[in-house]
Order: sequence, then C-alpha cells, then structure tokens
Amino acid sequence: MRLVNNLKTTLLLGALMGLCMLIGHLFLGPYGLLIGLLFGGLGNVIAFFYSDKIALASMGGREVQRQDIPWLFDMIERLCQRAGLPMPRVYICPRPAPNAFATGRSPNHAAVAVTQGMLQNLPRQEIEGVIAHELGHIKHRDMLISTLAAVMAGLITYAGYMLMFFGGGARRDNPLGLIGSLAMIILAPLAAALIQMAISRQREYAADSYAGELCGDPLKLAQALERLHADNERIPTQTPPAFHSLYIVEPLAASRAASLFGTHPPIEKRIEALRAQAARMR
Repeated sequence: MRLVNNLKTTLLLGALMGLCMLIGHLFLGPYGLLIGLLFGGLGNVIAFFYSDKIALASMGGREVQRQDIPWLFDMIERLCQRAGLPMPRVYICPRPAPNAFATGRSPNHAAVAVTQGMLQNLPRQEIEGVIAHELGHIKHRDMLISTLAAVMAGLITYAGYMLMFFGGGARRDNPLGLIGSLAMIILAPLAAALIQMAISRQREYAADSYAGELCGDPLKLAQALERLHADNERIPTQTPPAFHSLYIVEPLAASRAASLFGTHPPIEKRIEALRAQAARMR
C-alpha cells in the first residue's frame, strides 16, 4: 500500500509540474515552459510540505492543546499507543456538521481534525471509533496522497473561478467571460477526475476495519457512521468541495458541483462490513 501511495504521490506532483508548464507554454510560448517549470517546482514544494496546513486552513481548523480538551487527548493518546503511532496534532473545525479527517505527510507530521458538531453530538464511544478510523489512515499513510489530491484539485477549480471572475461572468458580449465559463466546465471535471484517480474507495474500508480492531469493537464506528451520515444529510458543510474527500463521511454541500468529488463508498456497505467484522470478533 505504501508503494502504491508513493507512486500516486509522484504522479500527482509530476501532473502539477506538467500543468504549470502547459499553461506557461499556452500563454507565453517557449519561454513560458521555463516559467511554468519554476512555478511547478515551487508548487510541488508547497504541496508536499504545506498541503496539510492548506487543508486545515480551508476548513477553519484551530489547533488545541491537552488542557483544552483533556478527555479527547487521553483517548487519542491511548489509541496511538495501541497502534504504535506518535501523537498527532489535534485540531477543531468550527463546523456544526459532525465529521473528522486526518492529514499530514507522514505519521511523524500528522494531524487529526474533528468538527465542533462531532464533539457536541456524538457519544464518546462513537468518537473513539471515528478517531480510530482516522488513525487507520495515518497508519496506512493515506493522508499525503489524499491531501495532495485535494489541494491540487482545489487549485485547479480555483483557477477556473478566477478566469470567470476576471472575465466578468458568462455574458454573451464578453468573450473573456465565455472563456472563463468554458474553462470552468472543463476544469471542474478535471479536478474531480484527479481526486477519483488518486483516492481509492478501498482505503475507507481498510481504515474502517483497522478502526474496529484498534478500538476493540467495530460497532462503535458502525454506530458513529449511522449518526454522521444522518446529520450530514441535513447539515451542509461550508468548505471547498475538493477537500470533502478527506472527511470520514461525505459532507452535504450547498453546491451541486460538489457531487463530482464524491469518493466514499456507500455508507450502508461500510456499516455492513463493520457489523460482519464485529460478528467475527465475538
């Protein structure tokens, strides 16, 4: 799994470099290739070392310390000891919809983020199941590829919005606006395809299974997923759709275009797999 993730990471960074060079060539000709190469190289450095910070900032994450939420730190620390993982940084996102995600380029540079809604609405045994799932992503080193894909897809989508903005919208008398709208039609599916290519649905099943073993009761996570799914069906999450692939369950978004970025397997199948795992562990 680590080899596959490393290969996907290399391909994503190469794709970013190629995209920058292509844009440079289209706008500036042969000299634009060099400029694109420089911007692509800088983009790769930023994406590799700072993609986690970009993701956390986009979701309004605020780092907290043990004295802020002692019981949550005790829970994470206990699970990390069982998993043989270093203690990650802990973030709280001011979102009413209950959810969580993990990010970071390695287990030694990892962060776990939970929403305010999850802390307020889920019982602690279900939160334990959710945290165990996120530690599964850290253990399997899923976070770098997931965060890189989300950041790059977000940048591609943002580029389309910028073209539309500077073009003044899709008015018929404004060719730049039409170009921007056309670019958005092309770039949004391209960004979504990037997410789909990089992130396998199997990673969620693997993290679910690992969580069931780690916390000792797969039903903790199964019950949490039921509650998370129900709440996220009615409470929208105001964060960039490209980052929704990081969450443990697919958030409800105000934009219909967000459905393009869906990467999660059906919640019913995940719950079914966890219940079967619980039956085997009895």
